[in-house]
Amino acid sequence: MVVVGILLGLVVVALLAGVHWYVWRRLVRDTTAPGGLPRRAGSVTLVVLPLLMVGALVSGRAGAPFWFQQVVAWPGYLWLAVLLYLTLALLVGEVVRPLLRRATARRDANAGAGATPVPGPPGPDAAGAAPDAGPDVTPDAGADAGAGTTGAVTGLARRVDTDTARDTNTDAEVRAPAPSGTPRVQDPSRRLFVSRVVGGAAAAAALGTVGYGTYGVLRGPRVKRVTVPLAKLPRGAHGFRIAVVSDVHLGPILGRAHTQRIVDTINATQPDLVAVVGDLVDGSVADLGPAAEPLAGLKSRHGTYFVTGNHEYFSGAGEWVDHVRELGMRPLENDRVEIAGFDLAGVNDIAGESEGQGPDFAKALGDRDRSRASVLLAHQPVVIHDAVRYDVGLQLSGHTHGGQLWPGPLIAAQANPTLAGLERYGDTQLYVSRGAGAWGPPVRVGADSDITVVELASKQA
Repeated sequence: MVVVGILLGLVVVALLAGVHWYVWRRLVRDTTAPGGLPRRAGSVTLVVLPLLMVGALVSGRAGAPFWFQQVVAWPGYLWLAVLLYLTLALLVGEVVRPLLRRATARRDANAGAGATPVPGPPGPDAAGAAPDAGPDVTPDAGADAGAGTTGAVTGLARRVDTDTARDTNTDAEVRAPAPSGTPRVQDPSRRLFVSRVVGGAAAAAALGTVGYGTYGVLRGPRVKRVTVPLAKLPRGAHGFRIAVVSDVHLGPILGRAHTQRIVDTINATQPDLVAVVGDLVDGSVADLGPAAEPLAGLKSRHGTYFVTGNHEYFSGAGEWVDHVRELGMRPLENDRVEIAGFDLAGVNDIAGESEGQGPDFAKALGDRDRSRASVLLAHQPVVIHDAVRYDVGLQLSGHTHGGQLWPGPLIAAQANPTLAGLERYGDTQLYVSRGAGAWGPPVRVGADSDITVVELASKQA
């Protein structure tokens, strides 16, 4: 396993190095002059930003001071998101590049065809006679013929030299050679022009996408509402509302203000019960305890319940379970309670198996009365098949983030039975929230954050 991990790490490093080289080539080398300040600045930037990105990714696991994690998190994680969309935009630009080059070549050709020719040495006219050279000049026929040939060769050489320079020089403007006494005309390099247009458009698209995605996270999650009918739910529990929140991911970027936004949003829905289904934090209680304190303000008729996610086991799950209890939440560690006509159960995340604290469905559900309706809190959707085996009516999960960053949904959909929303597996229904925060880059594209109010419906009502 260690060898596999090392090899995987080397592959990731090589991939990131290759992507950065490609971005440098297209965005810096192809658009700037050698030795110039823009090229030097671009090259330095594309060395510093990857270092910040690596620092953001590893500083938490490496035990770096929390202030250092905060310093590198914003630029490092945002660059990770920008790099993704910048690379995608530049790859699209590879298709556009030759089309744009041909269009500019046709434009230049058309402009050249319509230009007034520069007078050269006189040559023979169509009838073979020497043209009038003016009242004071009377050239002989031999001189006219020689001059005409020389002018034709000179014009052809000038055109060849100019076209060659246009197609080979990508770093500066090309000056077409002109006969002595004729003003020089600047002809911008076609490839340089195309590279700057494509690079500028790619940068604008990437920055715009990441900016919009960041705004979507920082403004806070939106409320979704879904009604779930449960066959065994008694009439008296009809309309019971559970506010489901997952994947808050408090950390060096999302802190106390983000928690307060989530608490205010949940309280505004006036739920009967609040379910926090894992990945609340990315860090220790010592660093993030103050950021989690607003959770003590959650209000509902039947209280707030919590189950662990995989990131709790990266952050000291035992301490966090104790801390959320101090904040007024009840952890369900492979446990079950009876609430308003249905059983509410919760299991630990499967990441806890490495610490001997994984999910135990037998303990949480094995001895319950199966004639009662049941709702299960489980962080990862992949345990749905265990829920089916224990005749659970509804499983509430998170973990997927809905993919968070497109094309992430295409990948996450392959690793999870349900990416987001409500689906049925036999007699068991599974609802997956996209989460209320973000892991890594505080950016969401194509997967808006949410808090879901699940309303239980009795088929007897």
